Amino acid sequence: MKILVAVDGSACSKRMLAHLVSEAMWRGDSHQYTVFHGIEPLPHRAAALAPPPTVRALYDSQAEAVLRPVRTFLHRHGIDARFVHKVCRPAREIARMAAVQHFDLVIMGSHGHGRLGNAVLGSVVTQVLAQAKTPLLVFR
Repeated sequence: MKILVAVDGSACSKRMLAHLVSEAMWRGDSHQYTVFHGIEPLPHRAAALAPPPTVRALYDSQAEAVLRPVRTFLHRHGIDARFVHKVCRPAREIARMAAVQHFDLVIMGSHGHGRLGNAVLGSVVTQVLAQAKTPLLVFR
């Protein structure tokens, strides 16, 4: 199964990863994992104040802060994954990647912040549900 794992460094993402490594059905060579972290772009005016290499370094640093512990955790548990980060609108990119790259499943954690937990699910999860045709497994 080809699985897209969307992470953001939150406690929900950490619980999702803990479940992933604890259940035998998610381990083994029968799954191909891609771990994705989407980074919201800086407002245009803020990005314009710094040279492009500085802005890129900021984005890369933010991505590495989220992906490094995930990479270490999965490696320690014998799960091989491809790691991708992109400056984007995360929900839109998750749905796009799931469709274009023909993922069988998207797994992600849900924050449940804002407007009463965005009516139980986080806003990114809600947007992915609205946009994606790929099945979505959400951890709270």
